[in-house]
Amino acid sequence: MSRDSYSLDEWYVVLLARTIRDRETVFHGFGSPCAQVAMHVARHSHAPEMLLVEGATYALNPQPEFIPPTGNDLSLQAGSVYQMRFEELFDAAARGDVDRMFLSGGQIDGYGNTNVTAIGPLERPKVKLGGGGGGCNMSATIRTLTIWTTRHRSGRTLVDACDFITDMGHPRATGRRSSGTGRGPEWMITELGIFDFDDTGHARLCALYPDVDVDTVAVATGFPLRLADQVEQSRPPTRAELALVRRVDPLGVRRSEFAPKELSRTFRAPVAAV
Repeated sequence: MSRDSYSLDEWYVVLLARTIRDRETVFHGFGSPCAQVAMHVARHSHAPEMLLVEGATYALNPQPEFIPPTGNDLSLQAGSVYQMRFEELFDAAARGDVDRMFLSGGQIDGYGNTNVTAIGPLERPKVKLGGGGGGCNMSATIRTLTIWTTRHRSGRTLVDACDFITDMGHPRATGRRSSGTGRGPEWMITELGIFDFDDTGHARLCALYPDVDVDTVAVATGFPLRLADQVEQSRPPTRAELALVRRVDPLGVRRSEFAPKELSRTFRAPVAAV
């Protein structure tokens, strides 16, 4: 890619990174290359004082030379200021000391509840997923969540109701209610658009990529699509942001999360220098 050409996966990681505020303590779950890359991009750009917690090693502010293909690689501890114990992270989340977590799922409903347990009835599921790994506890106590998926277009990921709620989003009229310190999802980023959450806690489309229209998003979304007052075009990445993505992730591990059709999406509109 040239300086002014970029692929969807690069833009997507930039969008994830932009959900992070400076001075936040941020954590990502297992097997999350896009979120992992995004956190390192944010820390080397607009959020230099964030505290980055690696998702499998629990290393704080490591300085890896590259993002490896597996999340528990020794390289992800390089240069870290401290390596937390498993229970220390959960204690910190319970105290309200973790500001943001990146969370995805095989199913995501309109209120940001996610399912990583099973697709289909629990007594005889069609697909058994990996499980939450403590995400239920953390989704209730971490201050805010960035929900993300790269499988929106499939029509099977954003659903009206999850077959099982592993990790809690916003309260809804029926179902579980969080009693923890968490405020629930703030953003949901997909390969089709950007969502925020309205006053009722429901996702609403607020921005699109230039090669996607509202009808395409509506067809792929299993819950009634709500729109912001003005649905804008997503702000393109800057040259500096693109350079960071490529430097942080020279192996392109972020690309492993996308279907081939999505990886073929490229953009050539001019990008800002900064």
